[in-house]
Amino acid sequence: MSITIEARRSEADFTPAAERTKSVATQTYQVIRRNGSVTPFDGTKIAVALTKAFLAVEGNRAAASRRVHEIVEQLSEQISSSLTRRQDRGRTFHIEEIQDQVELALMRGEHHKVARAYVLYREKRARERAEAEQVTAVEAPKINVRAPDGSIAPLDDKRLQGVVVEACAGLADVAAEPILTETYRNIYDGITASELMLAPILAARTLIETEPNYTYVSARLLMDKLRQEALSFVHGTYEQATQSEMETRYAEYFPAYIAKGVEVGLLDPELQRFDIKRIANALRADRDMKFQFLGLQTLYDRYFLQTRGVRFELPQAFFMRVAMGLAVREIDREAKAIEFYDLLSSFDFMCSTPTLFNAGTPRPQLSSCFLTTVSDDLDGIFKAVKDNALLAKYSGGLGNDWSRVRGLGSHIKGTNGESQGIVPFLKVANDTAIAVNQGGKRKGAVCAYLETWHIDIEEYLDLRKNTGDDRRRTHDMNTANWVPDLFMQRVAEDGQWTLFSPDEVPDLHDLYGRAFAERYQHYEQMAERMELKIARRVRAVDLWRRMLTMLFETGHPWVTFKDPCNLRSPQQHCGVVHSSNLCTEITLNTSDNEVAVCNLGSINLAQHITEKGLDRARLARTVKTAMRMLDNVIDINFYTIPEARRSNLRHRPVGMGLMGYQDALQILRIPVSSDAAIAFADESMEAISYEAISASADLAEERGRYASYDGSLWSRGILPIDSIALLAEARGEYLRMDTSSTLDWDALRERVLAVGMRNSNVLAIAPTATISNICGVAQSIEPAFRNLYVKANMSGDFTVVNPYLVADLKTRGLWDEVMISDLKYFDGSLGSIDRVPNDLKALYATAFEIDAHWLVDAASRRQKWIDQAQSLNLYIAAPNGRALDALYKLAWERGLKTTYYLRSQSATHVEKSTLKGTDGKLNAVSSGGGMLSAPEEAMSGRSCSIDDPTCEACQ
Repeated sequence: MSITIEARRSEADFTPAAERTKSVATQTYQVIRRNGSVTPFDGTKIAVALTKAFLAVEGNRAAASRRVHEIVEQLSEQISSSLTRRQDRGRTFHIEEIQDQVELALMRGEHHKVARAYVLYREKRARERAEAEQVTAVEAPKINVRAPDGSIAPLDDKRLQGVVVEACAGLADVAAEPILTETYRNIYDGITASELMLAPILAARTLIETEPNYTYVSARLLMDKLRQEALSFVHGTYEQATQSEMETRYAEYFPAYIAKGVEVGLLDPELQRFDIKRIANALRADRDMKFQFLGLQTLYDRYFLQTRGVRFELPQAFFMRVAMGLAVREIDREAKAIEFYDLLSSFDFMCSTPTLFNAGTPRPQLSSCFLTTVSDDLDGIFKAVKDNALLAKYSGGLGNDWSRVRGLGSHIKGTNGESQGIVPFLKVANDTAIAVNQGGKRKGAVCAYLETWHIDIEEYLDLRKNTGDDRRRTHDMNTANWVPDLFMQRVAEDGQWTLFSPDEVPDLHDLYGRAFAERYQHYEQMAERMELKIARRVRAVDLWRRMLTMLFETGHPWVTFKDPCNLRSPQQHCGVVHSSNLCTEITLNTSDNEVAVCNLGSINLAQHITEKGLDRARLARTVKTAMRMLDNVIDINFYTIPEARRSNLRHRPVGMGLMGYQDALQILRIPVSSDAAIAFADESMEAISYEAISASADLAEERGRYASYDGSLWSRGILPIDSIALLAEARGEYLRMDTSSTLDWDALRERVLAVGMRNSNVLAIAPTATISNICGVAQSIEPAFRNLYVKANMSGDFTVVNPYLVADLKTRGLWDEVMISDLKYFDGSLGSIDRVPNDLKALYATAFEIDAHWLVDAASRRQKWIDQAQSLNLYIAAPNGRALDALYKLAWERGLKTTYYLRSQSATHVEKSTLKGTDGKLNAVSSGGGMLSAPEEAMSGRSCSIDDPTCEACQ
């Protein structure tokens, strides 16, 4: 490649340094020129182009500058590395991809004047080429395609165009022509069949930022690639099929898929005992068209069954496999499998990731979350670490309660020595989570919880710091404070707080509410009399400030509240909640004999909204079926440790949550920061709670009550809305929580008393990071992060555009290239774009434009209906000590049980250029690149690990 800006000195003055970018590895790559010819990739030409760009701006002084020499060398190596990393041998680049990378590198290096000159030159040359060519129709080049067996055949242009046209059918504001033009521009004579299938997908995805519907086009083109893989594998011969042909071919494919899956050991042979013909005839091929690109690519990369890299599971087979796995013990299991399938494939409800991974397989570990309590002895500690490994192996997210383990300096009777405290053991737990990576599907994930009175609390707060002794740091493990109400009261009253070692105050671990306060004060008196060996007094406010400081600086530990979790727990009659889980939404009892297990799934709230509001009838149907699916998980589940099996079968908890909340608000035209949004949070959660409790009561009538029902709050006629009174009685003036209701709770209360409950717990709102991608909606209860950005996960980088916003802007004649450019420049926010009306700015306000108190108030309204908790991220654009103090005190006073990540914006600006390059695997060339950086990169390291490309651990 070259750029023909005149240089006053020879290019040779700068090329020797760049020779190092021309390695043996890069020689295996090729460049497609604009005329269709293919030449070897030569990294030195990148250095030449960069040199000419600097010369054009800086003149002779650039040629003589050692600084420019070094910049060119550095940028050349960076660009070559970006282009060639993670590629297969023989990868080809289009000349435009390389120029995109040069432009991006200049922008990232903040060489703005040089970048501007380079961009202007490219635009000028593009106009000149367009004028010269005056192309009026899409013509296929004369090329040959290399088949997998090595044979050569002419390009089947008719099929290629037919597939692209079919992908565009029925979608507004999309066209096949630009996709075909870009596809033909990127293919070459001798291209492989695999590369040919990627070409239209890559072409379509570059158009998503201009028209959101191209995300559906990209997904449909990916479906063509998937159909070829799956059909060829299960039938043993190379096959292709269009989407329209799948209306009849799904029925013949499905039995072969089941047989092949059993043959290769990836499907449970029990599935072959179903009436396969009846099942196959129920598959809805048209639902393959519902996917957005991010959702289907995520399924393709991590969920669809594959052997040796070949996917043989089509989407409807995937949903049916999960449904059959959940219906395997039903009496009319075909009917129930079809019912479950309809719910999943319609996107009305989605099971959590472990269920999607493992249902219908020989090892059906379907549960999402596991909570353990670590005992205060060496055997117990290392048993807990082993349990973590066994539970994480099959995709479980973990929460560990470490509050019983004695603190630093405490006496060890067996050795007559002193304890090193909890930190060294937490380091072991951290490394175990990394070592057991769930079969390569996602990184193992664990969260440690510690009560605020533990003597090691101050060291615990430092675990995620990047400074200090690395042997006392846990860079990969999440941490959370388990905060008693008494501590918050001491903070409010500027009182003192005493730290203890749990071996000297063992009963504090199991106490909460007034009983905890009375016993804690007793131990404080003992400490004053010097009757305890390990105790230290601190000012409560000082410790609170340090907690908030660490939360801001490192994102950890999260703030969760012990007393509301226990005082409102339906199961307080038979145990204590000692911690939450990986994502702070599960609040279940744990002990030495019981590892708490929760089985998750989420309602897609956006699917249950009409112009008139919440569709209660559809919601009731969804919840009834979904509760049955979640209850079935408990009996089918593959348990890796006996304590988990014992606990789950005894209490049978499930956690039904929701996603698409932001979508629902925007469909209803309700801004997040409004009283109407608070009211909708209340209304929607009340309806979900009512239907979930009703469905569990129906299951109890059909299947029997859960074993530990007697003595529970349910058995005493105390529903979640009623349990607020228990918290209010214990806390007094420090609770400000709405208790209004609209539905007939008296009738439901009487029904529960009459027939009981099938499940000890029924509701919990998880983050839904991945399953919301599958369904194409906003995750969980999150506000919109941005209206236009690039999301990064293990499947690559994906352009995300708010389709509701685009539709509104189109209606008002505001959606054009200038608006796209403005959205990029202002980081996906409308606030600074003058021509956007104020009503749209309010409706589409992004997370950092919303005062976080609106999020807390909405969460409080939901919390009154939930028997567990919710993963609540808090956003604050410019955090300071006073703002954080007020925000987290508000969360406590509003009766929240837990909070999750604190998200704050980084000081650095996101990238403003558009990156159209890809690596041939449907990933953007730069992990952080694109028009905007991904959410996790824009939050200065304080983002939710659910957005971490290697995590997505909860759902």
